[in-house]
Amino acid sequence: MLELPNTSIIEGNAVRWGKCGNGPPLVAIHGTPFSSQVWRRIVPEFTDRRTVYYFDLVGYGQSEMRRNQDVSLAVQNRVLTSLFREWGLERPDILAHDFGGATALRAYYLNGLRYASLTIFDAVALAPWGSPFVQHVRQHEAAFSGMPAYMHRALLRAYLQTAAYKPLSEEALEIYSAPWIGPIGQPAFYRQIAQMDQKFTDEVQGLYARMDCPVTVLWGEKDEWIPYERGETLAAAISERPCMRIPDAGHLVQEDRPEAIVAAVIKHLMAN
Repeated sequence: MLELPNTSIIEGNAVRWGKCGNGPPLVAIHGTPFSSQVWRRIVPEFTDRRTVYYFDLVGYGQSEMRRNQDVSLAVQNRVLTSLFREWGLERPDILAHDFGGATALRAYYLNGLRYASLTIFDAVALAPWGSPFVQHVRQHEAAFSGMPAYMHRALLRAYLQTAAYKPLSEEALEIYSAPWIGPIGQPAFYRQIAQMDQKFTDEVQGLYARMDCPVTVLWGEKDEWIPYERGETLAAAISERPCMRIPDAGHLVQEDRPEAIVAAVIKHLMAN
């Protein structure tokens, strides 16, 4: 497990983060409904050559969760910008997945952050997005938040499994479920879904253009949340390289094919 011993207060939110390793900075940004623990098998591969920073998005993982909290994509890029300032970063390498990808893109095109390289995969970046389940929860957040705990646990575990192509281990299911359990975690899970709004990618999608750093777009071939074709479209918009297809991987590539992520990032690091 990754340790997050540090807390920063950003826009009134307690954001938990950690860092390890030595060398130039690499920032890892997770997606929904996960936490920085998605990087637990990946971060150790870089600590001999990079100082790796990782954090839990506002409203996720070990970061603060509370009623009426803004946990939407609108706040996450501002949090990333604040963390860059606190960490003293100018052009770190970036590794981003899902909402982390949206956060990195919004911070680049809206907040002016700049990167040494970007490795982005299975990102929420292009319309349309939002599964039927997401749309249903948005209409009935209170009903889901108040369901009996045993029902919530069963739904949560089933939902998490749909992110992966291969069966998730019991360890992975426990790690990813833990933040969303209990009187604080359960409503927080449905809160973040209820605030998923395509307008936050619509407002930046029209700005996509070739980025001023090397960009690698990876995509799980078996992604049932966001189809591979979106990766091809995203790569054509922001990178000089075509999208790299990852066989035998769904949306949660960190569990299905972590070695593919490590290889892609190392290629960037060696080039730099």
